Amino acid sequence: MNTEKIAVVGAGVVGIPMAAALASAPPPDASAKPARVILIQRNSSTSGWKVGAINAGRSPLGGIEPGLEPLIRRAAAAGTLQATSDFSALRDAGAILFCVQTDKRGLAPDYGPLMEAVSATIRVLRETPAGRRTLVVFESTLAPTTMQTVMRKTFADHGLADGRDVLLANSPNRVMPGFLLERIRTSDKLIGGLRSETAPAVARLYSPLVSGGRLHLTNCLTAETVKTFENAYRDVRIACAAELVRLCDKMDVDFHALRGEVNRRLAWEDGASADAALVPVGGLLVPTIGVGGHCLPKDGVLLLWRMIEAGQDMSASLFLQSRRINDASPAWAADRLEDLWGPPAGKKIALLGTAYRPNSEDTRNSPTLALAAELAGRGAAVVLHDPHVRPVDQNLERTGLDGSFTRDLDHALFGADGAVICAAHDFYREEWPRILRSFPGKPAVFDGCHLHSRAESPDVPGLGKGRAAPPPDLTGFALSSFRAVERGVALEMEAFAEFINADAPDAGSRLDLNEAGRLAATCVTGCRLAAPAPVDALPVFQGSFLSLAEKSLELSRRREKNNP
Repeated sequence: MNTEKIAVVGAGVVGIPMAAALASAPPPDASAKPARVILIQRNSSTSGWKVGAINAGRSPLGGIEPGLEPLIRRAAAAGTLQATSDFSALRDAGAILFCVQTDKRGLAPDYGPLMEAVSATIRVLRETPAGRRTLVVFESTLAPTTMQTVMRKTFADHGLADGRDVLLANSPNRVMPGFLLERIRTSDKLIGGLRSETAPAVARLYSPLVSGGRLHLTNCLTAETVKTFENAYRDVRIACAAELVRLCDKMDVDFHALRGEVNRRLAWEDGASADAALVPVGGLLVPTIGVGGHCLPKDGVLLLWRMIEAGQDMSASLFLQSRRINDASPAWAADRLEDLWGPPAGKKIALLGTAYRPNSEDTRNSPTLALAAELAGRGAAVVLHDPHVRPVDQNLERTGLDGSFTRDLDHALFGADGAVICAAHDFYREEWPRILRSFPGKPAVFDGCHLHSRAESPDVPGLGKGRAAPPPDLTGFALSSFRAVERGVALEMEAFAEFINADAPDAGSRLDLNEAGRLAATCVTGCRLAAPAPVDALPVFQGSFLSLAEKSLELSRRREKNNP
């Protein structure tokens, strides 16, 4: 298959680094020419400007992305990378990658932007000469069965048959803002094909990129399931930590000490409690003022979509319960501020860090925006600050907070009654003395993202920064609760596999849960699917229990009743 010309559709946090990496990679075949990559960005009012930036050798992505802009600059200068808004430019491409974001609408997938891009691409592909097959790879995150039931049909309805005119594949990305190129090069990559010949073809295309990871060939259902499960389970582990940190804060207990001991006993540790710059990968994760970004808030819904669509009883779902817990985190953070500083009405509060994660400009589903709305609803005058976010950011505009945003730290702090650190940007570490000097003689800074440990800043309160060591019975409760949640997740995935396999068209399209667990474990953010096992009892500590553990017990009893 000729891949001297590659089209990448979607100039976002996935498409831009993928296009730059492909345009800079050696060809899979030493005798072939270097690939020419066409990056297609629709000419929208918010993103159309990216085309000019890329062609001028500049990265449209803000924040700190090591190595990305030099790679774009060299590829654009060499002519191996070109951006355009014209879909006809993908004509004659041997491979097309869809890197358009997907979303949810309520409890259903929202594929609107992706399907617009697919339709525009199909109009061009229909002009392809007969006998020539185009490799079509979806990097976008998809609900399980989407490749089989939606994408195959969409192409076929327009006269493009899988195997004859196109080869359809799903290779969901595992990138993360702040580590885009690193993740492309070093993360293991899943490759699912609808036909047995497709995944190897994708592997040949991607092998020059993935220099430090492995390529795992599977079917599309497994690739779709593993990607959505990885993020859904991460959401569960954050929600479990959020429930525990709320209990710790009520008791003035050090959550990080509790987390460290629980993860040690689980043999699932990391260094994230001591260093906010590290990505948490342990069992219990690190809760902040909420869960943002594009993936975690939606992927549990995408994972379960077919069960939801079929009207299955989802009241015991841990994935959906985790969404409720994490969505409530900004309000919980506002309650903590009110406990410390009194009613927010009439106070000016500076929220430092508008992006959802450290050193990023990405504000999608940022909990800072939710916290701002919560505090404003309680009568506070809120000002948002971020050194990376653009003043014309579309999420600021969408939420009506653009008028409350500044990139001037002095302006944000001037006259403020308090400041909340919402994102652990390096900028705030560097400016920490300046931030503290803005509030002389009063503890008016709240660390909502674990920018500093209690040892580093003992007088600065924050989530989980209690003064007391966790008592042994609390540690035992937390450990038992997490193990109950582990089993509950495994039982929910077992039920999902049974449901989804009932409609599998053939043995090669089925989901092997053991294989899915093995592949999920290759995710660098830490994902460990336990073996399904009954949950015998609900752990309780001084009359309190975790709602996730309660859901696990309920799910276990249902499974036992239905499978005696």
